[in-house]
Amino acid sequence: MIAIEAVFAGKAVPYAREGTFSAIDKRRLDGPVEIRATGLAGDEQADRRNHGGLDKAVHHYPAEHYDAWAGEGIDMSVFLPQRAAFGENLRTRGLVEADVCIDDVFRVGTALLQVSQARQPCWKLNHRFDRKDMARRVQQSGRTGWYYRVLEPGLVTPGDRMELVERQQPRWPLSRVLHVLYVDVLDREALAELARLPRLPASWKALATRRLERGEVEDWSRRLGEG
Repeated sequence: MIAIEAVFAGKAVPYAREGTFSAIDKRRLDGPVEIRATGLAGDEQADRRNHGGLDKAVHHYPAEHYDAWAGEGIDMSVFLPQRAAFGENLRTRGLVEADVCIDDVFRVGTALLQVSQARQPCWKLNHRFDRKDMARRVQQSGRTGWYYRVLEPGLVTPGDRMELVERQQPRWPLSRVLHVLYVDVLDREALAELARLPRLPASWKALATRRLERGEVEDWSRRLGEG
């Protein structure tokens, strides 16, 4: 079992570009926090199309990645211990993308959560870290974190344990998903298999299907803030 190191929530506020809002600057919570179908009580997602909804109700980011970024010269001290650098709701140590599969079901406190997808980093990370290349670095590193959908609401408190309850797709650790998305990007066999996963979010199913149909990769530059 893995211990919940920290729990975070935040409000949507004006961010970076005119007319843009974000709740990426989430703050640490001490007491029991309710996990609802749409996310943690008191938490907001300003951009429901890209950062919210039932398939992105809760975001998880590993503490090990903080260490890795610091080792690469990224100043993480401005975020620790009270702020979530990557806008995550949960932070743990001992669980990374290679250890987690699509559709894994975890008991987190008293809630039941299911892994829905890895995070697709966007330009807001560039502003968060004051680096033009941060979103791309997150993508290339595979240190993206992941999202959950909520199967059963419940309560979570820092120090609670999370336990793997069910593994439905052992062939699809998130590290493999990220490799297909961002490294071996036109592996037709893998894309077809990914698109057939029954609970894969519609946006990812459409992405895999488009690559198969067109034989080309979508333009990442706008999402990564490079366009």
